[in-house]
Amino acid sequence: MPFPELLFRTSLAASKHHHHHPLTTRLLHITPAPNMRIPYVSDPPPASTPEDAAVVARVAARRAPRPLQPLDLALLHSPPVADGWNSFLGAVRTRSSLPADLRELAICRVAVVNTAWYEWMHHAPLAREGGVPEEAMRRQVRAEGPVPAVEKSPDGLLSDRQWAVLRYTDEMTRNVRVSDDTFTLLKSLFSDREVVEITATVACYNCVSRFLVALDVGEKNSLGPDEVDGSSH
Repeated sequence: MPFPELLFRTSLAASKHHHHHPLTTRLLHITPAPNMRIPYVSDPPPASTPEDAAVVARVAARRAPRPLQPLDLALLHSPPVADGWNSFLGAVRTRSSLPADLRELAICRVAVVNTAWYEWMHHAPLAREGGVPEEAMRRQVRAEGPVPAVEKSPDGLLSDRQWAVLRYTDEMTRNVRVSDDTFTLLKSLFSDREVVEITATVACYNCVSRFLVALDVGEKNSLGPDEVDGSSH
């Protein structure tokens, strides 16, 4: 019997007998935990064909030694989509020339602008480990408004390269179009390959964040950075 129906019948039975047990009263006020908007596939995921089994194996290999993540268990409703996603994300995360601080800073700013707090929960620690200062994470990466269109990080919290990436990421995520001034700043600090990889990272994680938020993958996106990230205080 589903839990909400059980609670309803328990309450109904109690009311008929004019008996209100304290436990029953408490149960009636339980708020069900949020769930993703569609069910996750089972873990281990079912594979109806050898091709689907190969997709699951490739996704699991990229995640190893970690288990499959909620995002994987959402995407694997469509093995071809999960396979392409896995390949693209693998290239962006592990095969580009970008250092960790720039890559994770960009991902975190996308998460803030798009309120993808499940994404923030996973990537903010990586940004800190990569060398983004905690004060910059709190005051600039997590800032609610647009990143100022200035050439240098206010108070010097970020390096020139980090600031250019933050500004570019913010503008690209908010507006899609990027101003000539912002692009000129980026291009003055990075090679053509790096510009392509920064742009691909921002585009990729805009895709990821929109998928996460629309389906509420991980059930964290209605919270906020303080609720999902204890070290962000």
